[in-house]
Amino acid sequence: MEDFLATHSISTNIQVAWGEMDALQHVNNAVYFRYFETARLDFFNQINMLADLKTTGIGPVLSETNARFKRPLTFPDSIIVGIKISDITQDRFVMHYTVFSKAQQAVTTIGLAKVVMFNFKTGQKAKLTPELLAALSKHQ
Repeated sequence: MEDFLATHSISTNIQVAWGEMDALQHVNNAVYFRYFETARLDFFNQINMLADLKTTGIGPVLSETNARFKRPLTFPDSIIVGIKISDITQDRFVMHYTVFSKAQQAVTTIGLAKVVMFNFKTGQKAKLTPELLAALSKHQ
């Protein structure tokens, strides 16, 4: 687990809930996207990405997201979702998720999201601010 944490400067701890399991006795595939969302919002808050959303109307939206399941998760467990950033351009970037099971001491799932900055007032793409570009670059 130390190696995992050392390679993921931003990570979020999440408890697996019994109600997240499906009839096949493992966490349902759709739940992983909620795990990703929780980690994504935690990351956004840590780099202050949403601070100006109300005043500027500019914020992140997903253009694509996916998951690759390597091992099933079951209750009880606690996971860590690590995030890395890549492919940063003026108006978008890619978030890479890695889900680590504390019970299994193994990576169970990997995923990614393509995030685009969007101006909700104009309905158009927007540029990342220099501050956000710098914050994202620290997590490549």
